[in-house]
Amino acid sequence: MEQIKAFEAKTGISFENQALLRQAFTHRSYINENRSLKLEHNERLEFLGDAVLELIVTDFLYRNYPNNPEGDLTTYRSALVNAVTLSEVASGLGMNDCMLLSKGESKDTGRARQYILANAIEAVIGAIYLDKGYDAAKVFIDKNLLNFAEKLIARGNLTDSKSLFQEKSQELEGVTPVYRTVKENGPDHDKFFTVGVYLNKDQVALGEGKSKQEAEQNAAYRALEAKSWI
Repeated sequence: MEQIKAFEAKTGISFENQALLRQAFTHRSYINENRSLKLEHNERLEFLGDAVLELIVTDFLYRNYPNNPEGDLTTYRSALVNAVTLSEVASGLGMNDCMLLSKGESKDTGRARQYILANAIEAVIGAIYLDKGYDAAKVFIDKNLLNFAEKLIARGNLTDSKSLFQEKSQELEGVTPVYRTVKENGPDHDKFFTVGVYLNKDQVALGEGKSKQEAEQNAAYRALEAKSWI
């Protein structure tokens, strides 16, 4: 497939296992329309790549922002690995042309395509990790995402975890999240809070912090992870 070869040339990565890279670009919808081809979709690779991406981004933020608290780092990470950022990176690499999609999905160029591309770049990271190892995956992420991190963070208009979780909850489930303090520990001058985030009556996640705001941000981030919305 010429588009995939162009992607390899653009990224400077030559895959030993071409089937692995092809799988990274194969959406479930394409499989449903082409069962006779005996292809695998990219969701397992996406699962793996998501974990690799999160570790590398977290390590980068921990090392490069030593004076920032956990709440800031969580917000930075959320901004770097959310669907908007990842889909922009994927588009810049020409991944849109590489995707194997159903006829219906291929016509959609809106938010749904954004999520498809974001998931696909995670699948590509998973494929690189399997084919070339951790160091190659790190080089790919450094070159294509983390070199923009300072500019993105300096811009200062990041979507924090609470805002992102509220947006997703309202969009996907029609519910506004509610935060409740579950526990407070420590003296007044050194409090530690545990906060739960709820959709309707269901607790989605818990978060901790030295302020209610920090605990809420952490709860929102964990809720995004629990819902696979990040």
